[in-house]
Amino acid sequence: MKIPKIIILSLAAALFSLASLAQSIAKPSAFIGPVISGSVSMSDRKFVRGAVQGGMAEVELGKLAIEKGSSDEVKKFGQRMVDDHSKAGDQLKQIASEKGITVPQQLSAKDRMTKDRLSKLSGEDFDKAYMSDMVKDHTQDVADFQRESASGADSDIKDFAAKTLPTIQDHLRQAKEIAPSVHAANGGQ
Repeated sequence: MKIPKIIILSLAAALFSLASLAQSIAKPSAFIGPVISGSVSMSDRKFVRGAVQGGMAEVELGKLAIEKGSSDEVKKFGQRMVDDHSKAGDQLKQIASEKGITVPQQLSAKDRMTKDRLSKLSGEDFDKAYMSDMVKDHTQDVADFQRESASGADSDIKDFAAKTLPTIQDHLRQAKEIAPSVHAANGGQ
């Protein structure tokens, strides 16, 4: 039995089309555009990673303040750090996940050193060192969040920074209020 050329050509064309379709299905980006993670600028990625890592440090150091602080103000501030930075961290991790951004899962070496240093202190010495670190850290955080909220390229990350900035500014204000009272309570040393 002889098969007409037209049928063979039709079958070949159909198989070629199926092979092309199979390759497209294997590449989801063929349907949804560029891979999501490639669409976030390096500066936005750096902000997200830094904010997540910094937030983890604030939570860990806040737990230390609750445990080791001698002043009720320091203990309450530490609890606020745990509460506020846990909530913000969860929100930012969700955004990062949606954007395909890998975030740190543990403290940086610098933050581990700070935690180790503070964990060796107690009472008023701890209060003074902790609040000094909180003023320094939140001063940098405010600058980072202001920059991202003003010039971030990704609208979701930029919105997160803008919505979180007032809380970070309030942390800085509160840290600056507590730091001198802790210093004074420690005899001005």
